[in-house]
Amino acid sequence: MKKFFFAAVMAMMAFAANAQDQVKQADKLIKEGKFGEAVEVLKPALNDGTAAQKAAAWNALSNAHYQQFAALQQIQVENQVKQTNVPIDEALYNRSIAEALKAAIQCDVYDNEPNEKGKIKPKFRSANALRFQTARLNVINSGQYEYNNKNVEAAFEDWALYVESAKSPLFTGIDMSKDQYYSQVAYFAGLAAYNLKKYDEAVKYANIAAEDTAKAADALEIIIFSRKEGAKTKEDTIAYVNTLRDLHKQQPAEQRWFNLLLDYYVQPSRAAELKAWVDEELAIDPNNKMAWALKGESDMNAGNWDAAIEAYKKAAELDPTFVQVWFNAGVCLNSKAVELKDKLSDKNTGKITTENANKVIAVLKDALGYMEKAKELDPNQEKVKWVYPMYQIYYNMGDKAKIAEYEKLLNN
Repeated sequence: MKKFFFAAVMAMMAFAANAQDQVKQADKLIKEGKFGEAVEVLKPALNDGTAAQKAAAWNALSNAHYQQFAALQQIQVENQVKQTNVPIDEALYNRSIAEALKAAIQCDVYDNEPNEKGKIKPKFRSANALRFQTARLNVINSGQYEYNNKNVEAAFEDWALYVESAKSPLFTGIDMSKDQYYSQVAYFAGLAAYNLKKYDEAVKYANIAAEDTAKAADALEIIIFSRKEGAKTKEDTIAYVNTLRDLHKQQPAEQRWFNLLLDYYVQPSRAAELKAWVDEELAIDPNNKMAWALKGESDMNAGNWDAAIEAYKKAAELDPTFVQVWFNAGVCLNSKAVELKDKLSDKNTGKITTENANKVIAVLKDALGYMEKAKELDPNQEKVKWVYPMYQIYYNMGDKAKIAEYEKLLNN
C-alpha cells in the first residue's frame, strides 16, 4: 500500500511538473510568434491537475489566442499607415479574439477556486479583466464577419459570448452597465438565434434587447415570432396568443399585433374563436373597420346573409374605399336573392308569382349596386374579381343584353 501511495504521489508530482513545462513551453512559443503551436502544446494541460495549474494553462491559452489576434491586428494597422496591402487570415483574426475571451473566462473559473488552505487568491483576474474590458469589443466584429460569410451559427456564438461575458465574474468590480453596444448585440444574437430556429435562445436575447426602449419594438417581433414558430404544444400556442392579446391591449394602434391575431383566428378550424374575438374587438372599438369586415366574413361563411350584409355596410361607411366589403356585400345579396327565389317559388312547378319575383329582383338590384361600386373602385380587378359575380347577378335578373356582355368578358 505504501509503495502504491508513493507511486501515486510521484505520478502527481510528475504531471504537475509536466503541466508547468507545457505552460513554459507555450510561453516561449508565443514569444516566438508560433501561436498555433502554443495552443497545441497547452491542450493536455487544460483539464487536468490542480485548479491553479488549470488556471495557468487556460491563461496561457488565452494569451496565445490574444497575441495571435494582436499580431494580425498590427499588420492591419501597418497596412493603413504605410498604405500597403499585406494579406491576413481574416477568419483566424476574428476567431482568435473570441477564443481568447472564452479562455480568459474559463481561466477565471479555476483562478477563483480555493487553494489547499481554503483561500481564494486569484492570480490572473486583474490583468485579464483590464485586457478584455476593451478588447471584447472586437468580438462584435467577429460575429459580423461570420454573419457576412453566412456562418450564422458562429455569428450567434460570438454575439452571445459578448452579451454573456458582460455578466462574467471576470469583470467583478468593473461597471459594465455603460456598454452602448450591449442591447444592439443582444438583438443581433436574438435575430441570429431565430434564423437558426433556436427559439428559446432567440427569446432570451431579444428580452435583453427589449430592456432598451430604442430596441424594444424590434426585439418584440423576435419574441413574438419565436413563440409562434417554436410552439410545440397547445399550451405553447395559447401562451403565444395571450402574449399577442396583451400587446394588442397595451398598443391598440399597433397594426402588427392585430394582424398577427388575425392570422391566428382566420384559420378554418377557429371559426367560433374568430367570432368571439371580433365581438371583443368591436366592443373595444366600434369604429374598427377590419373588425366589421371580419364579422361580415364570419356571418357570410355561416350563411347569415343579413347579418353579413349589415357588417359589410358598416365597414363601408367607415371606409368608402374598402373595395373588398363592397364586393362581399354584393356576393351576399346575390346569394340571399337565390335563396329567396327558392323559398318563394312553387315547390312542385318551380314557378314564381310576379309579386314574389319583384321581391327577388329588388334584392338583386341591391346586389348590383354594391358590385358596381366594387367595379368603380377596382376597375382592373386588382383586388377583387367582380366580372363573374356581375354575370351571376345579371343572369339571375334575366337581363339578356348584360348576360351577353359579361359572357364576352368572361371569355377574354
